[in-house]
Amino acid sequence: MDLYEIARTARDNAYAPYSGFKVGAAIRASDGSLYAGCNVENVAYPQGVCAEAGAISAMCLAGRREVAEVLVIADSPEPVTPCGGCRQKLAEFAAPGTPVILADLAGVRARTTVGALLPGAFTREHMTRAHA
Repeated sequence: MDLYEIARTARDNAYAPYSGFKVGAAIRASDGSLYAGCNVENVAYPQGVCAEAGAISAMCLAGRREVAEVLVIADSPEPVTPCGGCRQKLAEFAAPGTPVILADLAGVRARTTVGALLPGAFTREHMTRAHA
């Protein structure tokens, strides 16, 4: 399976009974391994989980720590980008130039990078004095 197919399958398995807006995400780690995530809603809305966060968790569970590529898929008239929180989560594990592919059910719609989605990201470099 490729990144698109994995994300689409993840989207199909999303739990979105309140919004009906299903999102899937797939991450390719630096070693080429693939990880998927889907959004999981909760009746207490802030307690839900985004697809990208689920994919990052799966990657970490497998012992990987570096994102090489991301694909996000949703059924929307415009490409859906990761939310602000997920942009920060991606920046924790991805370089600014890491590709982010935005897709819908018909295929890839747009391409960007982690750095373009979150310019000026708060990174571990900001914390260097805290550990000095």
